[in-house]
Amino acid sequence: MPLLTARNLYKSFDGTGVLKGISLDVDKGEVLTVIGPSGSGKSTLLRCMTQLEAVDRGEISVCGETLVKTGENQSAVYSDRAACRRIALHIGLVFQNFNLFPHFSVLRNIAEAPMHVLGKKKAEAEASAMELLKKMELSDKADFYPCQLSGGQQQRVSIARALAMNPDLLFFDEPTSALDPELTGEILKVIRDLAAEHMTMVVVTHEMAFARDVADQVVFMADGVIVEQGTPEQVFANTQSERTKAFLSRFNES
Repeated sequence: MPLLTARNLYKSFDGTGVLKGISLDVDKGEVLTVIGPSGSGKSTLLRCMTQLEAVDRGEISVCGETLVKTGENQSAVYSDRAACRRIALHIGLVFQNFNLFPHFSVLRNIAEAPMHVLGKKKAEAEASAMELLKKMELSDKADFYPCQLSGGQQQRVSIARALAMNPDLLFFDEPTSALDPELTGEILKVIRDLAAEHMTMVVVTHEMAFARDVADQVVFMADGVIVEQGTPEQVFANTQSERTKAFLSRFNES
């Protein structure tokens, strides 16, 4: 059974369709990368799957539990609040712009949610946070504040914060888009390491080489639909759609 299932997702803003019948599956331990031009619906898809936006209709299931389905009146019917909260605990999300609490230390940024949401004791939460900082090669930054860190370091703290909740599924919304090119590599390395550990991930990215090299499955979106989907070999080396070819050609030339 897939860890994440989406079927026929539709979403509009002010009457403009942004998602137009999106369907996909993500198996346990799989890395799915979502690529496509700006405005194609990539981030909206991610936000709908992480409960930051509500779909108009369609079905989403996470870890075998239904988040939303299409009702008899063809509109979305969400599960009750308790079920939505349980499903949210299966998911971690890393934003483009870090979203760290500026008035919290690095250590507190990571330990706060496990204490208040999972009920962990302070000592346990901080010990786990320190292990994650070690994993991110930031052990010496525990007492720093976000403003004292580089963008790449802040993003690594964001990843550690998401991992601190022990999610089954980790979403990344263009995790390198706010970074200088020099800092992009360190974040991609962290995601590669997580992939090697078989962390289940959905990564919206504009880094084509990364999408090709790390993904088990690639989705190319344009104008609110999935134009092409398959293995990296199928999408990048055996492209079927002219729309996909046109998009990828810009990166091949650069």
